[in-house]
Amino acid sequence: MRTAVVTGAGSGIGRACALGLLSDGWTVVLTGRREEKLRESADLAEAGDRDRAVPLPADITDPESVEALFSRVVERWGRLDLLFNNAADPMPYTPTEDVEVVDWHRVMDSIATGTFLCSRAAFRIMKAQHPRGGRIINNGAPSAQMPRPDSIAFSAAKHAVAGITRSLSLDGRRHDISCGQIDIGNVTPADRPQPAVRQPDGSLRVEPTMDIRHVVDMVRAMAALPVGVNIQSVLVMPSAMPYVGRG
Repeated sequence: MRTAVVTGAGSGIGRACALGLLSDGWTVVLTGRREEKLRESADLAEAGDRDRAVPLPADITDPESVEALFSRVVERWGRLDLLFNNAADPMPYTPTEDVEVVDWHRVMDSIATGTFLCSRAAFRIMKAQHPRGGRIINNGAPSAQMPRPDSIAFSAAKHAVAGITRSLSLDGRRHDISCGQIDIGNVTPADRPQPAVRQPDGSLRVEPTMDIRHVVDMVRAMAALPVGVNIQSVLVMPSAMPYVGRG
């Protein structure tokens, strides 16, 4: 039995990818802060998959909550094969000079610190288990390479995730732990219109989007690889989305 933990699984990309992994036969621990949203995600699984969808709420910015989460995973299933670090708490576009310190810390903690804490816990498990090893997939963003205007906290956090991905990939080599990153472009929201996004000239514009299934397919493909094979980084985006030069 293959066991995965997906953070931010109560909505959006996390929910969709958790459902995709369930359809591939994974046992999936759906984690996030709101238990009711996690249960909604689990209830969306196909009937034959629901017994392998396990909502376990946790605050990924809290070290004790993270340790408790991963301890429960080991106690129940005895191993961890996959971690998808997806959770994030972003903020609206805000000029650098107007960013409040509390918002900076909130964004950095939810993305960078949360990715670190969950990866640290997963790394310990994957090193010690038999057979050893596993895979960590980090949700990056195009902003890790090409920032948008007025997004200093989010861009800095996603740059940090890119550094975490490379460090985990390097440190995991001798332990059969692979780590890769998926940078995701504009995805069509399932429950609301596509919002306008900031452009290099300061304007707001609705950009082209892609169906979320393309993201799910890539995460499933990365997860299906043997631990000795890695997709180090991949960018999935609509072809018409402004990216290089952000214009």
